[in-house]
Amino acid sequence: MYLRNIIFDLGGVLIDWNPKYVFDELIPDQEQREFFFNNVCTKEWNIQQDAGRSLLEATESKIEEFPEYEKLIRAFYDRWEEMLGGPIPETVEYLKELIATKKYRIYALTNWSRETFPIAQEKYKFLEWFEGTVVSGVEHMKKPDKEIYDLMMKRYSLSGSETIFIDDNLANVEGAKNAGMHAIHFETTTKLRNDLESILAKRLY
Repeated sequence: MYLRNIIFDLGGVLIDWNPKYVFDELIPDQEQREFFFNNVCTKEWNIQQDAGRSLLEATESKIEEFPEYEKLIRAFYDRWEEMLGGPIPETVEYLKELIATKKYRIYALTNWSRETFPIAQEKYKFLEWFEGTVVSGVEHMKKPDKEIYDLMMKRYSLSGSETIFIDDNLANVEGAKNAGMHAIHFETTTKLRNDLESILAKRLY
């Protein structure tokens, strides 16, 4: 059975996003900045918005918990667009090459807030290149939970054995494997190109 479908993660693979682009300015002291990210606006807190919670609810509940950080907490989503560092050009170019071969159906599966994803869509026109995109915040699901991979495959009639998923987060890579897909851990575009082209050159049974 041949590999027919390629699914890309977006943040960290095709789009550079990092809250430090804002908070290096707002919290110049590294120790204080690390405390803020480890205890206040944490990755776990942010992923809840990726799973569908509203930005308003997330912000207000966090301010109730840490009122002394109100200004910084509000800045997280008020200045969210400034956390976008732009496309990762080498990976976008590789995506373009894969689409040009017309050999594969190419999709996107991303953990992203339904409220901020339209900003990225407006800024980055290559997001229109995919045959289909599943956004966690729209579905009220998130990677690496199996249900979002199952939804992806059901919605676009994909077979896991014919599908490969690319993500920079190891937990999400393992989630895809647990759902029956092949998967690659993204580290650099060069490594991705080598890994993927090695797999695409083989028959998968």
